[in-house]
Amino acid sequence: MFESGALYENFVAEALSKSGYDLFYYRKDDSTLEMDFFVRTADDLIPVEVKAGNTVSKSLRKLVESEKYDAIRSGIKLAHANIGRSDTFLTIPYFCAFLLKRYLKARQESSIRCE
Repeated sequence: MFESGALYENFVAEALSKSGYDLFYYRKDDSTLEMDFFVRTADDLIPVEVKAGNTVSKSLRKLVESEKYDAIRSGIKLAHANIGRSDTFLTIPYFCAFLLKRYLKARQESSIRCE
């Protein structure tokens, strides 16, 4: 059976790579915790989860809410979904992956102006 999640992960990997990001994957050996990608801004390490549908992202929530990872304050989920925000992460549709760098830069600039 074809795993559609791998296909979506490859679409996103291509968009991130062409945007200048190096691709990083994380999997904790003694648990089910894994993360598809990480992107970095000047201040944050942001986990990026790719979901084949619009399902719950347990690993993303766990990383963002954990006190072990000080540099991770929010996350991004790319899914078959509309744009949305929860208290811990942003959900965006797959086709917006190529805009991620621009969004993070604008977010960084607006937070600098607000301080």
